[in-house]
Amino acid sequence: MPDGTVTSADGTTIAYTAWGAGDPIVMIDGSTAYRAANPLNQETAELLADDFLVVNYDRRGRGESGDTPPYVVEREFEDLEAILEQVGQGRPATVFGWSSGGNLALNAAQDGVPIARLALFEPNAAIDDTRPPLPDDYVERLDAAVAAGRPGDAVALFMTAAAMMPEEMVAGMREQDFWAGLEAVAPTIAYDARQVGDTLSGKPLRPELWMRIAVPVLVMHGIDTWPALAAGSRAIAAHLPTSTLAPVPGAEHSTTADVLAAALRSFIKEN
Repeated sequence: MPDGTVTSADGTTIAYTAWGAGDPIVMIDGSTAYRAANPLNQETAELLADDFLVVNYDRRGRGESGDTPPYVVEREFEDLEAILEQVGQGRPATVFGWSSGGNLALNAAQDGVPIARLALFEPNAAIDDTRPPLPDDYVERLDAAVAAGRPGDAVALFMTAAAMMPEEMVAGMREQDFWAGLEAVAPTIAYDARQVGDTLSGKPLRPELWMRIAVPVLVMHGIDTWPALAAGSRAIAAHLPTSTLAPVPGAEHSTTADVLAAALRSFIKEN
């Protein structure tokens, strides 16, 4: 299980862990998550390492990866491309993304990052009143809270506006030990918001959104997830002509390593 780093186009160091050998599977976390905070990626990788090179990396600004301001979404495309080139050695790659990490994967593919297949678990979309849209000034409020030295307020805004948690629940979370870890990655919440763009606006997805994606796409959602998250997955699957929608056993916004590994293995072998 070697750890390593790659250097992105702007000089930022991106840290990763890799398992196995073969064609790569690259795993991308969603908002606030990174290697040390999400053991599910490692558990899944260990189940796939017999056939594949599985790479899990810390997105910029999180965990052991660096960061170089100012942020624009293309920097994360370059981070992914550096992983594919320097670790995957240019072999046909499957890119898997959790939640807003799935939006990043879609945006990178649209931008021309060489990806053979995309697999997404509950990517972000809201095209109707199934859930409240993000506030129009969501990104600006996140950036302002971080700039003013109030990272906890940025996390709380994400929890209530994006993750749809009740304010009283979030107030209780702020008293827990894990909150400090969320504050540490608070600047990156706005990164995900920029990757999500207008897909959580409550309006239909723009016809030109992801129009250049021609590779196979697997869109998964947990059978027991929140209705709004399942609706978002269905909307994205319907929007992408090359996609397959796959409801899978899963509790809320995740699933288990054995279920995810089996789904990825089957998808890759069929495509």
